[in-house]
Amino acid sequence: MNDATSPLAQYQAWLARGELGYQVDAHGRPVFFPRVLAPAGREGPLSWRASRGLGTVYATTHIAPKGEPAYNVALIDMDEGFRLMSRVEGIAADQVRIGLRVKVRVRPAEGDADAYPVFDPVEDAA
Repeated sequence: MNDATSPLAQYQAWLARGELGYQVDAHGRPVFFPRVLAPAGREGPLSWRASRGLGTVYATTHIAPKGEPAYNVALIDMDEGFRLMSRVEGIAADQVRIGLRVKVRVRPAEGDADAYPVFDPVEDAA
């Protein structure tokens, strides 16, 4: 990808291909969310990699707005060593549990909304 393209645009390009992209520093340590420069304590330049898409629910809560379907918000620890906030679909919002193994699925861009990653439970993540 073009180095002049913003990190957000590069991240969206990964998602458009159905992949969860993340950055690594000069020593191969993961960096997420996408950024222009390496954060404090890390060395640049940053480069991009594709995640295998497997992770574990680190924390979760479910929200049940009156008159609307319940949904969850979850922090997912990816196997590559970074964490992101998303949601787990495919099971009831109140059934998402810490330690649940999940796999990423990309929700495509629609209208004014950009593509974004969501997760589905996996029985065998090996």
